[in-house]
Formats: sequence, structure tokens, C-alpha cells
Amino acid sequence: MFSILIPSWNNLDYLKLAIASIRRHSTLKHQILVHVNEGSDGTVEWLCSEGIEYTYSSRNLGVCLSVNQLVGLARHDWIVFLNDDMYCCPGWDAALQRAIDQAGGDLAFYSSRLIEPTATGNPLVLVRDLGRGPADFDEQGLLAGYADPPGTDTLGAGSQPTVVARRWWHMLGGYSIEFSPGMTSDWDLLMKFWIAGCREFRVVDSSRIYHFACRSTGRIRKNRGGRSFVMKWGITEGEFRRALATARPGDTSQAPLRATPLGRLKRAVYGLGGDFPLQDLAAWDPAPGVQASRTRR
Repeated sequence: MFSILIPSWNNLDYLKLAIASIRRHSTLKHQILVHVNEGSDGTVEWLCSEGIEYTYSSRNLGVCLSVNQLVGLARHDWIVFLNDDMYCCPGWDAALQRAIDQAGGDLAFYSSRLIEPTATGNPLVLVRDLGRGPADFDEQGLLAGYADPPGTDTLGAGSQPTVVARRWWHMLGGYSIEFSPGMTSDWDLLMKFWIAGCREFRVVDSSRIYHFACRSTGRIRKNRGGRSFVMKWGITEGEFRRALATARPGDTSQAPLRATPLGRLKRAVYGLGGDFPLQDLAAWDPAPGVQASRTRR
């Protein structure tokens, strides 16, 4: 079973749909954990009525702190970070479990195949417009054809939802707060798994999830994640993407990633300009209203 972590920011209609899909289409009964950011739309009251475990903050903490907090409540060996605007198709969890069982180890990074209503140029995503939100969502249309066209797993790639072993999340520090509220935090996490020796990066094709996309990120002041990434690691996000694409399970021949000429140049430019990655975070104070984790059953 998985511990499913869902941060939510006043997206109750989407959250209801996401949790209903988990309950309806999962093979096993997983632990569901929600972090409620602000919750002015009745999210807390609904979670209590449904007996769903949650944590709460009176303002938006962003993805990094929200998910890190939820991991502390996770009971199962594998965790799944799921956005609140995702809908899980039948058998999504069984496909991921098969991939985990076949790998023979837990140093791995898995994702599902996303289906989205609009084309963004992402080759990992299937494009099929079945609704932009709960109001116009064609659920029956999705359930009738979510498995088409069948494909193969994509190796050397990371997407969402994020599926990793809980112990590795803790050992590698989870989401790094310098990427708050969350832009490029996924690529930073992928880099940490790479450095730890992980080469099992896989988008599991038979695990399908519909993603309405960007229901929260369009409302926040985005951090400069690409700048933070190159300042931290010495290579650009694009260079790391290309390196990640070469990853193959069990391949130990790949040399460690090192700072690149382009990365050094960008570091120098950002440094001379005084634009350090923690600049935005220094002015971002999530402390007021943060409450201790609470559980409702």
C-alpha cells in the first residue's frame, strides 16, 4: 500500500474528485494525507466529515513544505505525491506496484503517464481534452478510453505523480525549501536521487492519470527555480534533463555529473547580479498560522 500525499489550496471541488478516484479505482486501500493551505473553501470541514487525515496552515506554504510535512505522517514504505487536480484511472496503483516489485530494490523514482487536456510540447504527456475542470469533466469518456493508445514505459524520465520509497525521501532530505513554493523542486529531487546512485527513473505507461493542470501554480508568485538549480548544482536544468534521459536501470558506468562551462557562466552572471536563489525565500514567511499536524478518523 502507498501513503498518498496531496497538498491542496482552496481547490475543494478538484480535491473531492481526486480522492473519489483514488477510492474508486485503486487496487488496495491506501493511506490518504492532505495538507490544507488556507482552506477558506470548506476543505477542512469536508476532510473531517470524510475521516481523512490532514495537516493545516492558515496560509499557502507551497508544495515543498506541504509535502515534507505530510511525509512525517506517512505509514507505508512507498509514498505518492499527487496533485489535487489529478484523477486516478483504474489500476493506476497496481501498475506502479508491479514496476516496484520487478525492480528488486527501492532506490527508484516512478511516475504515471499523464493525460492532459492541452498540448504543452511535453512528449511524456498524452493529450486528450476531457474537460478543464470538475464542471465539464467527461468522466465516462475518460474511463472508456484511458488505456488507449497503449504504449511502453519511458526510461530515464521523471514526471508526476512522484512515487518513491519513504526511507529514501528522508535520507535525501525530500523537497529542498530553497525551491519554495515549488518551481523546479521536482528536478532538484531527481538530481538528489541521481547523486545517490539511482538509475531507475521510469514513467509507467499502464498507470494512467488525468491531470487538469496548473490549478494552483497559476495563482502563486513563482520562484526562479532554474536559477536556484544552477546555483546549487553547477549545471543547468536542461543539461540535467539530457543526462537523465540516458539513465538505464542497473547501469553503473555513467560518470558523476559535474559543473559545466554553461553552468559556471550562469553562476557567475547570477552572482554578479546579486540574484541568489534564496533571495525570494528570504522575504517569504510561512510561519504565521502554521498548526501542528492533526489527524481525523
